Amino acid sequence: MKVSYQREAHLSVDEFIDVLVRSTLAQRRPVDDRATMAGMLRHADLVLTARVGELLVGVARALTDYSYCTYLSDLAVDEKYQRQGIGKELIARTHEAAGRHTTLILLAAPAAENYYPHIGLTRHPSCWLLPRQHRSG
Repeated sequence: MKVSYQREAHLSVDEFIDVLVRSTLAQRRPVDDRATMAGMLRHADLVLTARVGELLVGVARALTDYSYCTYLSDLAVDEKYQRQGIGKELIARTHEAAGRHTTLILLAAPAAENYYPHIGLTRHPSCWLLPRQHRSG
């Protein structure tokens, strides 16, 4: 199986949602709100993808200032393609594109908490959130 990796600034919303569903990340993303999903893609600084042929099997979506920090807001790999190094490669390529001099930050999905230390990430003891408020109208 040959996996190709690339930056895709214009990834389609449909493909993005589809891979989130196939990865289970859709359980924690507003996939039924196309306007929000489109905005998530449009305003991302980096969108890197993994494909097998034409099939999108992985995506990394990040926000970065290219100087100090990179927030990896979405990392999704199709369940059928997990445990093959695709997620690790997407993280590495995202960090490379943003600059290795930036700190890469992510919030782990509950099922992935044990994955990140395995690939070399360090747990940070705190995170503070203001919950997302739904748009009116």
